[in-house]
Amino acid sequence: MNYNTQSSPRRNPTTAVNFKHGVGLGGGAGAGAGVAPMIHSDGTLALLADLKDAIMGSTLIKCAATDVGIQWAGWALAAAFRTEKFYDLAGSGTFILLAHLSRVWGGASHVRQKVQTGLVTAWGLRLGTFLFMRILKDGQDRRFNNVRDSPGTFFMYWTVQAMWIFMTLLPTLMLNTEKRDVPLGTRDYIGWTVWGLGFATEAIADQQKLLFKRDPENAGKFIQSGLWAYSRHPNYFGEILQWSGLWLSASSVMQGPQYLSVASPLFLWFLLRYVSGIPILEKQAVRKWGSDPGFQDYVKNTPLLWPWPRF
Repeated sequence: MNYNTQSSPRRNPTTAVNFKHGVGLGGGAGAGAGVAPMIHSDGTLALLADLKDAIMGSTLIKCAATDVGIQWAGWALAAAFRTEKFYDLAGSGTFILLAHLSRVWGGASHVRQKVQTGLVTAWGLRLGTFLFMRILKDGQDRRFNNVRDSPGTFFMYWTVQAMWIFMTLLPTLMLNTEKRDVPLGTRDYIGWTVWGLGFATEAIADQQKLLFKRDPENAGKFIQSGLWAYSRHPNYFGEILQWSGLWLSASSVMQGPQYLSVASPLFLWFLLRYVSGIPILEKQAVRKWGSDPGFQDYVKNTPLLWPWPRF
């Protein structure tokens, strides 16, 4: 997978032909006829190789442009109506759209690409639907309490979402632009298993918290049961597992510097751990329950993100 749209100069072997064998220097017509097909063949191969590189590179560029365009259009509407109700829906929808567009623009359709695209679609449909239905019921997202009325700050949130989408999806985009196929192997099966564990973890954690909040007896309380007894943010743990598994499968066709795309799941972890996810929720929790001895005990004895069994 070479995404550099400018290929390295290719030395045409026919330029080294000794001209004494040419037609003009005593060679017969047959000698000239032998060189001409060689020039044509090598030139065609070089042109096709350059065209392939350009197509693969432009797929990533087109995906990036589509991503930014959608998020900025979403910001314009959200800022105009001062609402964040379709923020997460736009994000998950863009994931699904780019996964499928990259397959179409990439021009290949191997089993690994189909599975990868399908898993991204399943993740996007579940999470996008869950978050959209939740915000319709709640009326607002606490992450945006000091944001929705500030167009400039709101713009930064939408732009960060564009970065999150492209960086997180990068291994899938790279895979979907790869025409070279490699037989399915251990990395694929382990990666898909890790994705499955992450998908189940995130879905179960989301459902447990939803049911907890719906129970009138839990009004004003914090959840510390189910998966939330092993991690204060098990849904984010599941999210990281899913994209790490997808990178592992995609790495089956990577070569050389392409392995640096491991920065994708690391970026997701960094974003959730230090920027837009956990820090905001932790601050809100401390403001609400910081003086509660039960909450203090929960924080002291429950991992922030990476879970461990409680005996």
